[in-house]
Amino acid sequence: MVRQFSKYLDSIGISAWILPKNYYPAGQQYVPHIYTPEELRRFFAETDKCRLCPEVPYRHLVMPEFFRLLLSCGLRCSEARLLTVRDVDLHQGILTVRDSKNHNSRLVPMPESMTLRLRRYAGEVHPFPEPSGYFFPGYGGKPMTLGNIYKNFRRFLWKAGIPHTEDGPRVHDFRHAYCIYRLKQWAQQNRDLMVLIPMMRTYLGHQTFHETAYYLRWTADVFPDIRVKLEKCYQDIIPEMEGTARETD
Repeated sequence: MVRQFSKYLDSIGISAWILPKNYYPAGQQYVPHIYTPEELRRFFAETDKCRLCPEVPYRHLVMPEFFRLLLSCGLRCSEARLLTVRDVDLHQGILTVRDSKNHNSRLVPMPESMTLRLRRYAGEVHPFPEPSGYFFPGYGGKPMTLGNIYKNFRRFLWKAGIPHTEDGPRVHDFRHAYCIYRLKQWAQQNRDLMVLIPMMRTYLGHQTFHETAYYLRWTADVFPDIRVKLEKCYQDIIPEMEGTARETD
């Protein structure tokens, strides 16, 4: 923040010393928690048990679908919570993510199973849809806050018996899990990753290839049995776990 403020002062003609880029070493890199299939089963089983909340009438309907959408489409948390009714095309099964990270907007096709779930959800929560209304409404019809989402997330983790420490798991780890399991699936199917990785980059809303290649390394580390297949396609492109190519929410 000091560096950016100094750059701003310099831009308006006020002499200021600008802290050199990367002057301080980067902090310890966060290691994403990659949920096992069993952990995912237990977590979503707990979301399905979510109870009716008088203050937030649709909470018990929102939570099961909200977290499933994060995993099935690899969305960032804020991308999902800020979706409006008009952004969710339940006929074609396509989400419109508007003005996300780096002011990027994109179309996100959903799996058919997720589309079917959201159609049922919308029938109960939005029987008379208001296009500008939030698809996952929180208190007073406003979007859910990050704090509220995290509070519920922690509760589901605890009930599912998934340990939580200061280092995670985080809500954003559903996005990591989406990428890693998808890459694993493609590698096992001998799909052409040279074609599919650029598509994944667009699907996730990444600006650079390095942001997406970050997941190649994690996939190779989590599933060492497919490392050869990944490296056969990309060889030295799979990055070491260092630098700033990682993504945070």
